[in-house]
Amino acid sequence: MLSPNDKKLEKLDPFYRPSMSKQKTSAEIISEARNALRTVGTQRPFTPRENQRKLFGPASSRTPENRPPSSFSLHASSFESSDSRPISGARLSPLELKPKAPASPSMEEEPCLAFPKPPVDPAKIRRISSARARLFRAASQGTLLPDRTLPPAESKKTVESKETAVMGDPMVKINGIYLTDSNAVGHLKSHPLQLTYDGGFSEIKEQEMFKGTTSLPSHLRSGGDHGKRRSRASSYFHGSDLSGPHTRAVSKADVQEKETETEADEVFWNTRIAPILHQLEKEENIETICAACTQLHHALEEGNMLGNKFKRRTVLLKTLYKLVDIGSDLLSLKLAKIILALKVSRKNLLNVCKLIFKISRSEKNDSLIENDSILESLLGVLRSEDLQTNLEAFLYCMGAIKFISGNPRFLDEMISKDAVEILMNLIKQINENTKKCGTCLPNSGHLLVQMTATLRNLVDSPLARSKMLSLSALPQLCMVMGQYVADKDICTNIARIFSKLTSYHDCCVALANYSRCYALFLKLINKYQQKQDLVVRIVFILGNLTAKNNQAREQFSKEKGSIPTLLSLFHTFYQLDQCAEKRAAGAEQRQAPRPRAQAEDVLIKLTRVLANLAIHPGIGPAPPPMSLPYSTLLLTLLSEYKSIEDCEELVINTTATINNLSYYQVKNSVIQDKKLYIAELLIKLLVSNNMDGILEAVRVFGNLSQDHDICDFIVQKNVHKFMIALLDAEHQDVCFSACGVLLNLTVDKDKRVILKEGGGIKKLVDCLRHFGPTDWQLACLVCKTLWNFSENITNASSCFGDEDTNTLLVLLPSFLDEELALDGSFDQDLRNYHKLQWETEFKPVAQQLLNRIQSHHTFLEPLPIPSF
Repeated sequence: MLSPNDKKLEKLDPFYRPSMSKQKTSAEIISEARNALRTVGTQRPFTPRENQRKLFGPASSRTPENRPPSSFSLHASSFESSDSRPISGARLSPLELKPKAPASPSMEEEPCLAFPKPPVDPAKIRRISSARARLFRAASQGTLLPDRTLPPAESKKTVESKETAVMGDPMVKINGIYLTDSNAVGHLKSHPLQLTYDGGFSEIKEQEMFKGTTSLPSHLRSGGDHGKRRSRASSYFHGSDLSGPHTRAVSKADVQEKETETEADEVFWNTRIAPILHQLEKEENIETICAACTQLHHALEEGNMLGNKFKRRTVLLKTLYKLVDIGSDLLSLKLAKIILALKVSRKNLLNVCKLIFKISRSEKNDSLIENDSILESLLGVLRSEDLQTNLEAFLYCMGAIKFISGNPRFLDEMISKDAVEILMNLIKQINENTKKCGTCLPNSGHLLVQMTATLRNLVDSPLARSKMLSLSALPQLCMVMGQYVADKDICTNIARIFSKLTSYHDCCVALANYSRCYALFLKLINKYQQKQDLVVRIVFILGNLTAKNNQAREQFSKEKGSIPTLLSLFHTFYQLDQCAEKRAAGAEQRQAPRPRAQAEDVLIKLTRVLANLAIHPGIGPAPPPMSLPYSTLLLTLLSEYKSIEDCEELVINTTATINNLSYYQVKNSVIQDKKLYIAELLIKLLVSNNMDGILEAVRVFGNLSQDHDICDFIVQKNVHKFMIALLDAEHQDVCFSACGVLLNLTVDKDKRVILKEGGGIKKLVDCLRHFGPTDWQLACLVCKTLWNFSENITNASSCFGDEDTNTLLVLLPSFLDEELALDGSFDQDLRNYHKLQWETEFKPVAQQLLNRIQSHHTFLEPLPIPSF
């Protein structure tokens, strides 16, 4: 006679999958993902490496006549001798009233005049410097005398030559002549002062200072002392605020200091720079010229002569431009580095960027670029120059950087030199300008193609991805994609960036949180439905977004026309794939295994999106009119011409999608109406040699076996024997899914006897022993199956057999001991997870099963204590 507690246990219902009459929450459905629902993975679309380095690759949507050239000729004559002209190129009309020419010609007017070499004797230089210092002291004390005898009428004016300027007054009085403040500087530049010493010495001139020295080539010679004086006067007035409200007195010491610095520059030029330029003109050996260029760059940097403020810059640039015609890549890189350091602008900036671009087109020059550190100079152009003024120069500069970024050796250097920040700042400028003006910058699309292609290469680096997140780069790229939706090249490059980024969880979350991206992606799918290379990446991105983010599934499904757009795309590429299959079938013989067709690749990614969306409780159990189209297509795809041997990923993804759809018991749905047909298709997967395909088929059977007709089908077709055999698999998920099918079969009392076929009870007990301590979900499922099987138990030994009964009486008490059950080498988080599974899932079921076995078992001898 049974005790009251035993009678209470006997009245418990069998364990089987709960019915769908009670609507589950999203959290409950996600928590049961292992039982029925699961996301689908896939490979990122393959991007072939381009054989040639060009601005626009062979897959570009731009026609040759509508894009800038990648090949061009470049010579010394391409450069302008001076880049100080107005942008328009128009020459200014000469002034009607020209100032009187000075006695000594200026260097800019007659660049051919020679500046002498410095004396070899350092002591002589010191004597000259001392004389100059005395001269400057005399000048600062106002003891300057005119360099020529003045007529009596003009001598009075000379007394007034104090060089005072009244600040705040639009008129400036200089040497007794009233000038407007805008012309004051020009007046001084045109009338340099000739200095004499009033102590009885004769006039000091540079010609006498460097008398007897050898002259240099004409274009390298100095313009004489007047050049220094003109520079001093100019700097004097530029350093003063002539338009300020208050009068500023310029210190005489400041004037003396600036004159001394100018003299030092003169000596530095003569001693360090001029000899190198002379060598560059005469030398014919390439290696020697390259070494001289390196020496020149260092000397200019040491003398603080880089930039666009150095007065002999034009002479220097002329010499460098002439060397471009030599045609050496190594030399051209060294020249380009110096020219960029001299801050050229407009046409010269464009030409030097073209020069570097031309060199960077050859991969063999990557080592030269690396050794000369030209990358920093290119990034400096993007960082400091104006975008709108130099758009074409930026294009070729960016093209060279794109080529460089394709070499993994440069990634760390580019990222450390803030390449990501520079590019995102330019993209932000373009977005802001477009938003402000309501239209895109002319030809900015060409530049964006290069920039996005470079970012595509950079995001392979974890540090670059981290920077992209910190800069909020993903929304900015979405804005570019929205503004240039008609430019397929830009959209494809950004899609490639997102394909890489969304493969990482943090980047995927960042993009999913930008809610506007879903409508943008749907717009692109509708516009470029026939463009496989773009569509396949957009669908891949959507698959990543919806893989583990229930909010992303919901947001996407709420977008207008989201599901119809996917179904239309599915139908389009299904037809394309059919045509491709027919052509392949008509071929006489295949020389090699069939490569993945483009249409097939889109279908693979698309079925993944549908599988992920079906997890959401608002999408998966959709009413029949909504689910009918893609359910029908999926079944057709699985049944008609696809085999797992020819297309493993597509068949597995399709089966996974059917699995997720079959989870919801929706009346009159295609899945329910075609359930026996689906079961027939699944048998083909069960008998295949592909374990992944077998697992997916078993999962679908796990959902379908909740139906009585399917259970009958499983027994009739001996599918249950296959499930029992799978319990021997070492793969825990396979054992879990097979056990789920057996659990559903044991709900029917007439089918419980099948567990004794093929040693089903023993295999279940073995699964419990092998996987229990590490997988409490699987252990729980085994206990539920044994509970259903033993519902009408009268004797434990006759029900399970003596050996299996004794094993259960040993295992279950040990697994119910928390200290023994959870004594593993888990970290704290994993231990907490296992404890939750053990407490909520395994413990209640195992305790009831143990009580049933103990109440129907006679102990003949003590049971051994298990050891773990």
